[in-house]
Amino acid sequence: MKKPLTQWTLAALTATALSLPLSSAFAAEPLQVAANDTMDEAQEVVSDTWITSKVKADFLADDSISGLDIKVETNKGVVALSGVVPSSAERDLAVEKAKMVKGVKAVSADGLKATD
Repeated sequence: MKKPLTQWTLAALTATALSLPLSSAFAAEPLQVAANDTMDEAQEVVSDTWITSKVKADFLADDSISGLDIKVETNKGVVALSGVVPSSAERDLAVEKAKMVKGVKAVSADGLKATD
């Protein structure tokens, strides 16, 4: 019983070892491209998360902005602000402050309403 299992295992390992050089020769380039795309997507997500955190932190640190009342979302460097603030001046200040954060490509404040 042990001998056939050992022969089968050896045959399977040999077949696997022989197929590795062939598969890696043909698949190396597509795998590299796929890895680069995945890395770019991961970096974009990290950048968007960082931008969102930085904008929110800047709002909370500024006494002129109701930071808790403003929702911040970022997608591919575009910051979307939403919520309700007491004045148009505060809305404009929030937009300007968000634009100053490194990595921000654009700011949309369509969802940020002023009560005045």
